[in-house]
Amino acid sequence: MSPVFPTVREVLALVPVRHGAPRLVAGDAGLDRPVRWVHVAEVPDIATLLGGGELVLTTGIGLPADDAGLRAFIGDLADVGVSGLVVELGRRYVSGVPRVMAAAAERRGLPLVELRRATPFVRITEAVHALIVDAQLTELRATEEIHQRFTELSVEGAEPAEVVRQAAELAGCPVVLENLSRQVLAYDPAGESAELLLDGWEQHSRRIRPAGRTAYDPDSGWLVTTVGARGQDWGRLLLRWPADAGTATPVDAATPTGATPPTRLTILIERAASTLALGRLIRRDAEGLERQIHRTLLTALIDHSRPVDEVALRAKALGVTLDRRHLVGVVVRHRADDPAEGGGPGPDAGPEAGPARLRDLAEAVGQALRDAKLTALTSAVDDQAVGALLALPDPAAEEKALAAFAAALRRVRLDADPARPPAPRPARPVDPAARTVAGGALRAADPASRPRPAGPAVIVAAGSGVGSLREARRSLVEARQVAEAARRDRRDLPYFRLPHVGLAGLLHLLRDEPRLQTFVERELGGLLAYDAQHPREQLLGTLRAYLEQGRNKSAAAAAAHLSRPAFYERLARIGRILDVDLDSVEQCLSLHVALLALDAVRTP
Repeated sequence: MSPVFPTVREVLALVPVRHGAPRLVAGDAGLDRPVRWVHVAEVPDIATLLGGGELVLTTGIGLPADDAGLRAFIGDLADVGVSGLVVELGRRYVSGVPRVMAAAAERRGLPLVELRRATPFVRITEAVHALIVDAQLTELRATEEIHQRFTELSVEGAEPAEVVRQAAELAGCPVVLENLSRQVLAYDPAGESAELLLDGWEQHSRRIRPAGRTAYDPDSGWLVTTVGARGQDWGRLLLRWPADAGTATPVDAATPTGATPPTRLTILIERAASTLALGRLIRRDAEGLERQIHRTLLTALIDHSRPVDEVALRAKALGVTLDRRHLVGVVVRHRADDPAEGGGPGPDAGPEAGPARLRDLAEAVGQALRDAKLTALTSAVDDQAVGALLALPDPAAEEKALAAFAAALRRVRLDADPARPPAPRPARPVDPAARTVAGGALRAADPASRPRPAGPAVIVAAGSGVGSLREARRSLVEARQVAEAARRDRRDLPYFRLPHVGLAGLLHLLRDEPRLQTFVERELGGLLAYDAQHPREQLLGTLRAYLEQGRNKSAAAAAAHLSRPAFYERLARIGRILDVDLDSVEQCLSLHVALLALDAVRTP
């Protein structure tokens, strides 16, 4: 029943009732029951005419004379759900109601009240009904204010923090907005301690499990509604209203004590959730239109499809000034497309998984640029990467701007995916392109046999800074090439630049070069042909193990899980097939470069 109705306790405090010198005889546990209406009755079978929630007034003249009849009368009233029974003394009962009636009422938790002084029932009825109507008018006014306030917030495109603040102000209660991973996105403690409110929030929130899209959890005292639109939920909005709350609030000046929140609070939290969902859709659509223009301009720079002056003019209209600025091309992409490496959609993902992942990455890049207070054109540049053209005041700001952007992007991605653990960092970072030649030893990294890359799932790559918009294409293309080359780099660098990609990166950039492919075939073609004819042996893996272990045959045999005689025999066969001396550092170096080039050619 709606909490807008007064309770039995409040009715007993009214002046017309106090005039009758009321005394509670039984059923004090039901004093907080709401009174929906007042009904005067003098017949014993009145229960069949009631619907529940009524306060029954009687003089008792028509009540049964026997104990069994009185017990049945009280039982019938309790069964139908009346709020209480008020008996005026003097006509049927002089000194008090019968004990059997009081005992039955106490047993059923039904408030039973004696009026020891004659009181016109009509005055009680008028007072209670006026209280009900006034409470309903208060409810309507509060509801109207809620709708007006949140309509204004929707029109203004208010940020989530402002919507939450307004909800807390109207409710007079703490309000929290969280994502689906139970991470707090915005909150307002409504004057209470924020530390106590948010302490251990994730664990506390997971214990709040209301039944329904909008529902109250009495165990925790939180009113909860789901936030989302178009069938895509992205969070929950929670309002704390303990079941024992008895203080009045700005939005509910007449709220009685009860087990469920006032209806107006349910309306408030649902309107706030709708405003949050609508705001997110509006911002996403607006950003989508702006991003389309950004993509058009970036594509025009890369493809030379529009005059540079036109690009500068249109960018300036978007608030991005590119003239007389130091420009730096940046490309952000996922490190891997293989789902096993955490870089792509899962094997059961639908056709929308790839575009959705790219859209999320573009949003993260845009948010990171805003957080780092950087001006840039930004959009997806292909199916896997997001590009940005930073416009900086001078070359001295380049490194600081790149570091700030990389740090902001990492924060944004962690906030968006708090369930994802941080990527483990190797104890001693190793560049797969690095090689060490000492005492005849050569170490080479093998993508086929080494562990998966341990760096973060996203790569930030930057091109060389340029001083004019006509040179911006070179910086953007270089950034995209560096991002491609860095995909196989294990290091956890904030951002990659051309000097970071090393030999493996250089070979990756040259993977489409026919002369590089010719070199690979010349160095390894015979071995590749042999492996194709003898798939069980795979001598290329033996050569990898030998070079990776620094030409230490014993260690290489153990790494290849072969006995030393068998391993030595395979090495000899490799030497005959390739016509090389595997004890020669120079020839092994050439084979190592060919292996790296082969990996680059095979990598998409």
